[in-house]
Amino acid sequence: MTLLKHEFRMGQKSLAIWTAAIGAFIACCVFLFPEMAGQMKMVSNIFASMGAFTAAFGMDRLNFGTLTGFYAIECGNILGIGGALFAAMLASNLLCKEEKERTAEFLLTHPITRCQVVAGKLLAMLAQTLVMNAVVFVIAVASVAAIGYDIPWKELALLHLSCFLLQVELEGICFGISAFLRRGGLGIGMGITICLYFMNLIANLSKQAKFLKYITPFGYTEGADILSDGRLNPRYLAVGAVFTAIGILAAFWEYRRKDIH
Repeated sequence: MTLLKHEFRMGQKSLAIWTAAIGAFIACCVFLFPEMAGQMKMVSNIFASMGAFTAAFGMDRLNFGTLTGFYAIECGNILGIGGALFAAMLASNLLCKEEKERTAEFLLTHPITRCQVVAGKLLAMLAQTLVMNAVVFVIAVASVAAIGYDIPWKELALLHLSCFLLQVELEGICFGISAFLRRGGLGIGMGITICLYFMNLIANLSKQAKFLKYITPFGYTEGADILSDGRLNPRYLAVGAVFTAIGILAAFWEYRRKDIH
């Protein structure tokens, strides 16, 4: 519990900045919607005729003239990409920062096992992610209420839940990788996030590449799929849960046997 509180306190500045930035961008997009709603039908028609470009982002299946369609594209991308980068940044340095900052001797001389160290850092990471998503969800709901529209609770909840699960999966993968590093893995985490994002774009463009949806967590955050199906794809979620579990188990396994300098 002490380690959890310490890690949470150490990351609270970064958490506040990312939460404020993502929340502010989402609020701005929602506040812009009433001014743009009248023009969105024409925009939807333009996008529908742009072929591969709109298919890549799922815009050919969404109506920009509705709040949910607009939110799924604009706000969904902000939360999806921004949240994913935050998750990768947070997780990729957690288990290697003591070696990088030369504080490992101080930490490991305390009466706690290495498994407790990993568990404490893991819980702190998940707590920060949960706080960020909860605050951003409240901001989104308040913004929709402020512009006088009925709040689409189910659609908002599913879109935000998918992005939360995306972040958890990326954290699990990057957390496991960080256990094998010594000098920080920020670049690796960011690189993995960007690669997975482009995998989803490729899967949207080509039927032959649809299998990539099972690899990239961005596959189950697709706003068009969520709004049309009214649920998250359980097959993609199941594969994502496996990747998350493998990353976390790898972190415990490697950190226990690692020769920490």
